[in-house]
Amino acid sequence: MLEQTFIVYRLPVFSRNLRNALRKSRKVYFYDNGIRNSLINIFAPISLRNDKGALWENFIMSERLKKISYENQYCNRYFWRTSQQQEIDYIEEYDGRLHAYEFKFSQDFNTRIPLTFKTPILTIAFRW
Repeated sequence: MLEQTFIVYRLPVFSRNLRNALRKSRKVYFYDNGIRNSLINIFAPISLRNDKGALWENFIMSERLKKISYENQYCNRYFWRTSQQQEIDYIEEYDGRLHAYEFKFSQDFNTRIPLTFKTPILTIAFRW
């Protein structure tokens, strides 16, 4: 119901094995961070928050969806995670290629690419 009312959207896991992909989890994002903050009842300034990374990732995901929509771009959207908890936050598949993104809310722009996923990663970071 939350998806149908455009409050949240789910991002499926990337997998070339359809049987495994159906069993794996999905990430859930809010279209509006204000609703997210209200549900978890945290309205503190960003400098006092423990969930900066999750808040940033949710914000970037909603902005990315807007960009895709405004440009009428078609793409498959995923995230990727291994059983060893290696992760890529966001993957777009279009024109036969994978485009991977990692979202970081930190001054450290060095992101290690998991060896099991050998695609260049675009890191979208925020320097605070």
